[in-house]
Amino acid sequence: MTKMNWRKSIQLLVLAIAWQAGTAFAATDFDLVVSKEGDGDFTTVQKAIDAVPDFRKNTTTIFIKNGIYKEKLVLPASKNQVTFIGESVEKTIITNDDYASKLNRFGEEMGTTGSSGFFVFGNDFTAENITFENSAGPVGQAVAVRVDGDRICFNNCRFLGFQDTLYPHGENSRQYYKNCYIEGTVDFIFGWSTAVFDDCEIFCKSAGYVTAASTLEESAFGFVFFRCKITGSAPARSVYLGRPWRPFSKTAFIECELGDIVKQEGWHNWGKKEAEETATYVEYKNTGAGATPQKRVPWSFQLTQEERANYSLEKIFDGWIPGEPLNIESK
Repeated sequence: MTKMNWRKSIQLLVLAIAWQAGTAFAATDFDLVVSKEGDGDFTTVQKAIDAVPDFRKNTTTIFIKNGIYKEKLVLPASKNQVTFIGESVEKTIITNDDYASKLNRFGEEMGTTGSSGFFVFGNDFTAENITFENSAGPVGQAVAVRVDGDRICFNNCRFLGFQDTLYPHGENSRQYYKNCYIEGTVDFIFGWSTAVFDDCEIFCKSAGYVTAASTLEESAFGFVFFRCKITGSAPARSVYLGRPWRPFSKTAFIECELGDIVKQEGWHNWGKKEAEETATYVEYKNTGAGATPQKRVPWSFQLTQEERANYSLEKIFDGWIPGEPLNIESK
């Protein structure tokens, strides 16, 4: 093993340990540094992304210093194993203000996808200690982050917006959100991907719907919430846990704390009576004023202990365990 490979292996090990412990880093631990003050390698995040060699087989770690970065970012599919580490989650902010009905230069509406502030197409992307914001306000669909890559991790990040804040889009994408804050109003976590939200705070800013999954029929899992806190400034009994964007929507809330903002019936069929036969909405041992299993819609289910055992990260992610080192040779 060369000296450079040895150094990189140690760095990756430290990053993996820090992922579990939530440890902060100094800028010297990284490959590239972004700073609005000009004391890094780049002043914009996109320029740092562009500097990552295409199809590099080692992790490229980018340290982003505190600042408000108003950018529309694209992480291409050719740039894999990229890691963003923010200096602090409250002060490292990547923001954009596009929205679906906003017109582009040709006078056409951008659409929901076009409104996204950050497109993640590369695989094995990780972000830690960063705020991702769509600042357009309550103007309809306005996405902060759209994710298509596989094996994507967000740790201690914030996702700010109103409608359609977070878009786990890729049909074969596996995503893990740990200790994150996600806010919005209507369908603010929506899409096709298999995504786990672990120890996250889900903040409902008004009456609406937390999720709108569009899970494929052949996908075993859609959105899974473990030990999350569902809270917000919405009125009492005004928020549904989810509704089916597509017929085979799958969403689970497991051992979560549900505030009194959650409607007693819990789930909505989006006016699609037939979706009650195809959607999979389940809960297990939730607590709080919003946990009212006896009053849930009859087409949702409370898991048994045996059924709960099927909801492990290894099973949900088909063998991938977030935070474990990648076997690059096998890819």
